[in-house]
Amino acid sequence: MSETLKRVVLVDDHQMFRTGVKAELGGGVEIVGEAGDVDEAVAVIRGTQPDVVLLDVHLPGGGGIEVLRRLHGAVSSKFLALSVSDAAEDVIGVVRGGARGYVTKTISGPELTDAIGRVADGDAVFSPRLAGFVLDAFAATDVPAVDPELDQITQRERDVLRLIARGYAYKEIAKELFISVKTVETHVSSVLRKLQLSNRHELSRWAAARRLV
Repeated sequence: MSETLKRVVLVDDHQMFRTGVKAELGGGVEIVGEAGDVDEAVAVIRGTQPDVVLLDVHLPGGGGIEVLRRLHGAVSSKFLALSVSDAAEDVIGVVRGGARGYVTKTISGPELTDAIGRVADGDAVFSPRLAGFVLDAFAATDVPAVDPELDQITQRERDVLRLIARGYAYKEIAKELFISVKTVETHVSSVLRKLQLSNRHELSRWAAARRLV
């Protein structure tokens, strides 16, 4: 019986989430490895050669796109993105990077087991709303290229960045996102460091150029 199970590597930087996914999947698949960042993921996937990799989009070390880039042509595993983000740029980015599907973390255990099986068999699988992003993007003539800078930024940092670009003060951002002003400052400092920018005005221009506003 176990020989027919799809062999899966689970990549997510939250240990508790990985534990929850394993519990939800039950005995429907065989989890052959786990990883919490890009370097670990690349090593585990190379070492186990799973049928399917469940891949989070936002990971320490460059994100899911970096995992796809490093393993391109090196393994026969299929990649299914499993993320809390339903942002169009995330979906399009990992699909262009080579993922065979993208589902959000609201998916149930049985649905995820089914999605893993379908991806392993060569199908493309998307949560219903996300399929439209992919169709629209690949039908367009100006499909945005994968943006390594954008992929460095976490979803929360993007939320802060959008509000900065709209002219919000730190106190207003804190109120809007239900976080402290100190946390806003921490996110801004992190983004400035990652993008090698100097101030919020440069951040605003960077966000506007990528239509994040």
